[in-house]
Amino acid sequence: MTFLLLAVSIINTVTMHIFPALSCRAKYISTELGIRERLFVGILTSKSTLSTLAVAVNRTISHHLDSVAFFTGSRDRKVPHGMFVVTHGDERHIWNMYQTVRYILNHFISEYDYFYLAQDDTYTQADRLKALVGHLSVDRLLYMGSPEEFDGGQTWGRYCYGGFGYLLSRGLLLTLQPFLENCRNDIVSARPDEWLGRCIVQYTNTHCVHQHEGLQYYHFELGKNSDPSKEDSAEFRNALTVHPVSDPEQMYRLHKHFTQIELQRTYQEIHKLQAEIKNVSVLAFDGNRSATWPIGITPPFQPKTRFEVLRWDYFTEDQIYSCVDGSPKCELRGIDKQDVSDVIEVAMAELNRKYKPMIHLKKQQLLNGYRRFDPTRGMEYTLDLQLEAVNQKGRSCSITKRVCLLRPLSRIEIIPMPYVTEASRVHVILPITFQDRELVRQFLEVYAANAFVTGENAILTFLFIYKSHEAQQVNRDDIFASVKAQITTYERRFPAVRIPWISVKTESPSQIKFMDVISKKHPVDTLFFVASVKTNVKSEFLNRCRMNSISNWQVFFPVHFQNFNPDIAYYNEPLPKTVDLVKEAGLFDRSSFDEACFHNSDYMAARTRMASDLQENEELLESLDLYDMFVKYSTLHVFRAVEPSLLRHYSHQQCNPRLSEETYQRCMQNTLEGLGPRSKLAVLLFELEQGNST
Repeated sequence: MTFLLLAVSIINTVTMHIFPALSCRAKYISTELGIRERLFVGILTSKSTLSTLAVAVNRTISHHLDSVAFFTGSRDRKVPHGMFVVTHGDERHIWNMYQTVRYILNHFISEYDYFYLAQDDTYTQADRLKALVGHLSVDRLLYMGSPEEFDGGQTWGRYCYGGFGYLLSRGLLLTLQPFLENCRNDIVSARPDEWLGRCIVQYTNTHCVHQHEGLQYYHFELGKNSDPSKEDSAEFRNALTVHPVSDPEQMYRLHKHFTQIELQRTYQEIHKLQAEIKNVSVLAFDGNRSATWPIGITPPFQPKTRFEVLRWDYFTEDQIYSCVDGSPKCELRGIDKQDVSDVIEVAMAELNRKYKPMIHLKKQQLLNGYRRFDPTRGMEYTLDLQLEAVNQKGRSCSITKRVCLLRPLSRIEIIPMPYVTEASRVHVILPITFQDRELVRQFLEVYAANAFVTGENAILTFLFIYKSHEAQQVNRDDIFASVKAQITTYERRFPAVRIPWISVKTESPSQIKFMDVISKKHPVDTLFFVASVKTNVKSEFLNRCRMNSISNWQVFFPVHFQNFNPDIAYYNEPLPKTVDLVKEAGLFDRSSFDEACFHNSDYMAARTRMASDLQENEELLESLDLYDMFVKYSTLHVFRAVEPSLLRHYSHQQCNPRLSEETYQRCMQNTLEGLGPRSKLAVLLFELEQGNST
């Protein structure tokens, strides 16, 4: 099972000094407070091994360490992807070592406490290196690695052998900095690690050590044609570095082997902690009942009201009895079927591990299966398994066993996102039908306060939707004349604001049809927000629209807060002046997909993919909405999130029967759920029944 460990960073209290008004403040807070990163890693490579061994080193340590740089004399024009390479322009080994130390002093000495240098034929166990550095004092002149005696010359002492890598403290490099030029001119050595060692010993009187403050620098020398999977000595298992590595394949095999070792140690530590928790819980007031199951995992969610009780879903190996479309039973398939199969397999493996070698269990069938998602800890399962139990003598019988399992919430992964800014202009598209005319006044009042007054970088465009007979009478009796008059009034109040409008004629309103017209009138990079006249739009939402709509990456469908019918929500109560975001006043409407933020280029790409299906079924334009189109005809991330800055007033909604069955059902569900809170609906039903009975 996967456990999630959350690292909590504690920021120490720092006394801030007040600087003079004319002083130059540091660009970063960390610089001003003198906060440095712990470890910088430099890998010495060459032109011939940059694309082979150096790439293998980068793939095995870069995702464990914050800063890794590769230093070489010369390189090919093409730099391997994802690697920071510094080229010195000369293949001489001593010169490269001198330039590497000089580069570190010029660019990184103020940012890190420790500097680790190694060759590209050295495997480094990155997590152990970080753990070692994390326990070292930062105010020491430390030169740590695998000590070797100097070969000849007048210098006495020890240097750190480069094959196993070595650690240099920031204080040591700062002490060495004034004498670096002297070392280049005066010291003659055949090996770069020995040259650096002579320089350090001569000018700082610091010798290489393999242990410091009770901490050991473990290393292992790999034999020729050695197989890492067959190495089992304590020296190898505890090694921080391994040398020499002959090729990238051997580097990856070493990494796999050490990763398995660390995984085993992690599991052992988990079992140890679980045993300690179990032993300590005996002393608690509630005894063993105070320990949660599984031990060390967050306890189950405790509902405060009956409406917060988590639902258990029933399933078998072929059917599930809670379907997305509301059906009482549907076929178990896809990821759900894989999930059930995986859970049964794990349950059987754990049962056999517990009862072997006395009894061997074989699955006959799943009698009952239950699962529920607990947001505080993960997916819980309860299985009733019919098993065949076979003892050591070969006798068998059928038994029923109930098992409980938990798939805990796994490790959180940070996904890199493309860079976006809040400077983009948002084109707000507001579709208006004949029934929406009376709602325009309130929409414009809220929008003007949040966009026109503040100078928001947004353009509001009205989309007037006429039916055929309404369009024919537009010159004599324009149904949107009052709305156009309001637009003119706001343009006079705000001279810098222009509110354009577009008129379309259709008998079957469709988001895709409207966007086809609007898309052609705007540049490819336009950011659209398709709004609803029933919703109050605030400036803070427009910022989130910009940040969550990423061209060629993501579209954003916000979940607005829907007010309940005030006649029901405030039955026998005075109406409030303002509505708070509480469950008695409304709900976040997950069934509605009216509002959407996306770029024109993304719409055009999805619309192009839809064209082939449209030739076979012309009704797609009317049956699909924008959400369905992006889900089915684009590879973009479709992002859904609750949006407290979008507040929709209650109004009776008419669902379009021309839409697809799924979209129509969503609309009907939205209409029913938006009537009022359950408590008030129950009161009204009770009074209605009382009235009928009398």
